[in-house]
Amino acid sequence: MSSSHGPRRAAQPLRPEWLILLLLGVFFAVVAAIYGFWTYSYYGEIEPIGVTALVLLVGLCVLAGGYLFKLSREIELRPEDNPDGEQADAAGEYGHFAPWSWWPLVLGTAVALTFLGPALDAWWLTGIGVAVGLIGLVGHVLEFNRGPHAH
Repeated sequence: MSSSHGPRRAAQPLRPEWLILLLLGVFFAVVAAIYGFWTYSYYGEIEPIGVTALVLLVGLCVLAGGYLFKLSREIELRPEDNPDGEQADAAGEYGHFAPWSWWPLVLGTAVALTFLGPALDAWWLTGIGVAVGLIGLVGHVLEFNRGPHAH
């Protein structure tokens, strides 16, 4: 099959996702190298925090992109990956979501408390945030538990 833009390649699942992430990894690697060189030439030493953050960002992008690349070899073609697909191909149930759950609010409050503690130099607040976070995490994970510990 060919179009006015030339022959069409075979569709590959997750291709846009892994390609964007891997290209972002390359971009951040170049930025980390430029930033390291720039700070070395200006200050006489490499600024460790920014370079470390950029290198970790490279790792994050490559890790996620590599996983999606590996996964794209193992899964079937999704409806959105088919260039000739119709909208009706994607109809159906996508999973179970909890629209009335309060646990994300508890987890958000826990994160706010955890990071507010060091900002206010009140480490006790961080401890409360961690405790609330553990309670919220257990509640969120076990929200739909139908076993002997259902709540």
